[in-house]
Amino acid sequence: MLTQSRRPGTHVDSGTTPASASGQAIGEEFTGPEINSGFILATIPYALVHLACLGVFWTGISFDAVLVCFLAYVVRMFGVTAGYHRYFAHRAFKTSRPFQFVLALLATSSAQLGPLWWAATHRHHHTSSDTVQDPHSPKHHGFLWSHMGWFLHPDHRKPNHNAIRDYAKFPELVFIDKWSLIAPTLLAFAMYGLGYVLEQLGRPTTPMQMLIWGFFVSTVLLYHGTYTINSFSHLFGSQRFVTGDDSRNNPLLALITLGEGWHNNHHHYQSSCRQGFYWWEIDITFITLSLLSSLGLVWDLRPVPASVYAEAKASKTS
Repeated sequence: MLTQSRRPGTHVDSGTTPASASGQAIGEEFTGPEINSGFILATIPYALVHLACLGVFWTGISFDAVLVCFLAYVVRMFGVTAGYHRYFAHRAFKTSRPFQFVLALLATSSAQLGPLWWAATHRHHHTSSDTVQDPHSPKHHGFLWSHMGWFLHPDHRKPNHNAIRDYAKFPELVFIDKWSLIAPTLLAFAMYGLGYVLEQLGRPTTPMQMLIWGFFVSTVLLYHGTYTINSFSHLFGSQRFVTGDDSRNNPLLALITLGEGWHNNHHHYQSSCRQGFYWWEIDITFITLSLLSSLGLVWDLRPVPASVYAEAKASKTS
């Protein structure tokens, strides 16, 4: 027997307002699958990033390139999961203003638009999860749209600072949100430079190889790793709690996304900094935040309440 939770979004102190990230009022239907000129224009650079990955057939492969690709994936995935998701969208922990900017900059290097847009859109998702108002519900809009089509539509790319006034008051965040391509562009140049330095040191790599693997391949893997939570985690896995939507716990997705795959847990109690509720539910983002907390960089990590564990226990024994 599953445990019934409150409707997602009703019990989270996330500073939300009754507005969606596109400026539509809650209750209005979000734009579903639709191809228009704006969609096509947004698709062109997105497709070029994917096509650039074919450069691996030209540059070849090396241990250095694959290692940097992996590290760039993991570090930036942490930026998305800890920064965009748990901090900006859900306020699951606290930090200083300088480290807040570091988290925003790191997450923005993922090339997934800015922190205000990302968090505002995600807050709307929780208020309307798997309804027709949800911008990326596979139940209502299909798998491909929920996985990667929705954010290419111009209606879903409009910033709405009213939906995230708690962070829109910081001018540095407004700046980085507006100019969200600065960080990934600088990262691309840095990867090229790293390849040059390593080549000069006698390592078997080149600037172009490091650019292709360290930036383009890593970014595309990061894209689709992140997207699995919108698509696969609402289709495949188990449900510990009844949340009024199709969110599921999936251990494989949890590994790919550093802990985000415990999605049913998260939809049941969004405020917790910990999404893997038990020790065997690996949550690398939470483990890392705990280490940062011991260093004093973050604090007040919101725990899973005893009442939630009691609900889970009751569900298991029923």
